[in-house]
Amino acid sequence: MSACVPTRAADPNRTERTHPPHSPPPAGPRRFRIAGADVSASIAVFLIALPLSLGIALATGAPLQAGLVAAAVGGLVAGRLGGSPLQVSGPAAGLTVVTADLIQRYGWRTTCAITILAGLAQLGLGCLRVARGALAVSPAIVHGMLAGIGVTIAVAQLHIVLGGTPQSSVPDNLRALPAQLAQMRPSAVSVSVLTLALLLLWPRLPGRAGRLLRKIPAALVAVAGATAAAALAGLRLPKVDLPSWSNHALAGLPEGPVLGLIAAVLTTTLVCSVQSLLGAVAVDKLVAGRPGLPARVGRSRLDRELLGQGAANIVSGSLGGLPIAGVAVRSSANVHAGAVSRNSTMLHGVLVVIAALLMVPVLELIPLASLAALVMAVGIQMVSLNHIRTVTRHREVWVYAVTTLGVVSLGVLEGVALGIAMAVGVALHRLTRTRITHQEREGVHHVHVRGQLTFLAVPRLSRALHLVPHGADTVVELDGSFMDHAAYETLQDWQKTHTAQGGTVQITGRHPGTRISEPQAGPDCRCRPWTPWRNHQCHGPRSVPVAGKNPDGSDRSEPDPTGTGGANGHELARGISAFQRNTAPLVRSELARLAREGQRPSQLFLTCADSRLVTSMITSSGPGDLFVVRNVGNLVPRPGEESGDDSVAAAIEYAVDVLRVRSITVCGHSGCGAMQALLNSEPGGARTPLKRWLRHGLPSLERMADKSLPWGTLAGRSPEDAVELLSLTNVVQQLEHLRAHDSVARALDEGTLELHGMYFHLGEAEAYLLTERDAGGVFDRVRESDLTA
Repeated sequence: MSACVPTRAADPNRTERTHPPHSPPPAGPRRFRIAGADVSASIAVFLIALPLSLGIALATGAPLQAGLVAAAVGGLVAGRLGGSPLQVSGPAAGLTVVTADLIQRYGWRTTCAITILAGLAQLGLGCLRVARGALAVSPAIVHGMLAGIGVTIAVAQLHIVLGGTPQSSVPDNLRALPAQLAQMRPSAVSVSVLTLALLLLWPRLPGRAGRLLRKIPAALVAVAGATAAAALAGLRLPKVDLPSWSNHALAGLPEGPVLGLIAAVLTTTLVCSVQSLLGAVAVDKLVAGRPGLPARVGRSRLDRELLGQGAANIVSGSLGGLPIAGVAVRSSANVHAGAVSRNSTMLHGVLVVIAALLMVPVLELIPLASLAALVMAVGIQMVSLNHIRTVTRHREVWVYAVTTLGVVSLGVLEGVALGIAMAVGVALHRLTRTRITHQEREGVHHVHVRGQLTFLAVPRLSRALHLVPHGADTVVELDGSFMDHAAYETLQDWQKTHTAQGGTVQITGRHPGTRISEPQAGPDCRCRPWTPWRNHQCHGPRSVPVAGKNPDGSDRSEPDPTGTGGANGHELARGISAFQRNTAPLVRSELARLAREGQRPSQLFLTCADSRLVTSMITSSGPGDLFVVRNVGNLVPRPGEESGDDSVAAAIEYAVDVLRVRSITVCGHSGCGAMQALLNSEPGGARTPLKRWLRHGLPSLERMADKSLPWGTLAGRSPEDAVELLSLTNVVQQLEHLRAHDSVARALDEGTLELHGMYFHLGEAEAYLLTERDAGGVFDRVRESDLTA
């Protein structure tokens, strides 16, 4: 086996696979099949989408059939072309206010034309590959926009719940509410209350029977129950009216002021795109919580998702449907129902088409008050208390509040513009609000800088520093996360001058004792700023003992040209001495805290024992951050195959069940000696401890040798050699072994644990994260934009 593998990896630029001369011909095209999980998931999504689509169409004032058209097109077009396979698209509650305003201003046919133009704009944005740029919008603005839309929906639908007709804006609806309460219709209110009660109580049914019944969507039960109750009671209420499809209104030429139409297109494009892209990212998080699914589905391709949404809006607008976006409720239901591919989304669209054609008599039994109550509940849920707590914790509550009030009072585009302006104002306020104080305590002068240190604060910083007497001991505490070049030069120039005059300067970060200034390097020192935690002694040229004595009677020595310190270099003692002298004073308070509180790491980091792989360096971690397990080849034995060595399994169980880590990372690296040994291993021979351990890597070797599977890639390129290919494949294989452990499988099912793959290229000093787990795996560079997204 090992003789064939290097041949396979010899040409990394090869793009096509060749078959050996005597191998059988490749199999014919596979027959199209739909997994049973996709069928059941599509039914669950369809049962949710049907009443919601009608309710959203009712809330916008559009023809009710427009909601069904948008649901069908969202499933078939966006589901087939989009970049997020498990995201379900259709008429979204977040678009209700925008669409209702367009219909009131321009009429239905022009609104359809605006939807088409918005789809074309999305296609253009997708071709420009700016999808991730849309995620740069502050979450406080996005959540504020959705909350404002939710308030607008809830207030408007409340009038229908009470048996009346909503007004055009929130202020008008609020002013008309007292009169509506005085004239409410008891029959409409009773149907609405029953709908809301079923929505609230159905997911909370207790017992085993409750678990079975909860599989039926609450939205369907609420609308069906209210419809049945209204029919049995003989209540006379306005009901769903679906005219003949032959009379269905299609798109027309846009009519209205050009600037107004442009603003309408931009608003629709913005809301559709941001909601869809945020939904795709949220679906990725849901997929990551299902064992084995991320490797099959892969991460969302946001630019392709934007293209799919654009195509869906073009088709929906052309057929007289509502604007389309990714819908969180249906997408989460799709994932939780067990969907494994985009077939579930597309099949749900087919079911909507069948219902729209064959179930019209049944749909026309639904009271409008029940649909209004359903949509009102969705609007209330869009005002998330969790989001409010999050933005408050990050001190962005003003951005959230201004955006929400702007959307409620003025409109979506105006509210978002106000939110952006508020976010910029908050950022500038944080940038300019810097407090600099000076005080003396026990003979030591303390200069405390609180906030961002920019050129705007340089005059105040200079005044505070000049209050320090010459030759005094000084501590400069920087309590902020940013320092620009002007402030850095001012601080460094003063530090050099003050030190030359006999004073001492210690510059610390947010926590006292965390030094952030660069160390002063002597002429014989080659240390770098990360020296304090690296076992590198800065004592100039090292010496080795030689025969003879010096004139003073001491042992004679001479410089060691190898830099190794010789056999008796006492490296361990020297390193401990350097730690006690330089590093211990800086970390003593943090280690004392950890000693009191115990360890609470957030990650289990499983990597190779290679001496060049420094986990704290490549992860920028410190004491207490990582629970690290190292072995030869970063191997995870399958349960039952340890043969007396349970150390790795014990560490996994302890990390997951006792320490409650939230993620496990398997990290391979370039030039791995264990992978080279695997490739060179021959059957038979002495069963040494190393060979017995490396047998846990044989599944990785077999996986790599399987020619039916694609190669792993590293930042889009093929592996350089067989060792790198095996190292990438081994990371993916060991993740599969991890899932076989009971504690890991249980935590994955509960959604409390994530698994990650990582590869560190020593020569490039570059870390790569596993993004797709097919066969050898797809590893991509870590970028700040990915972390933000």
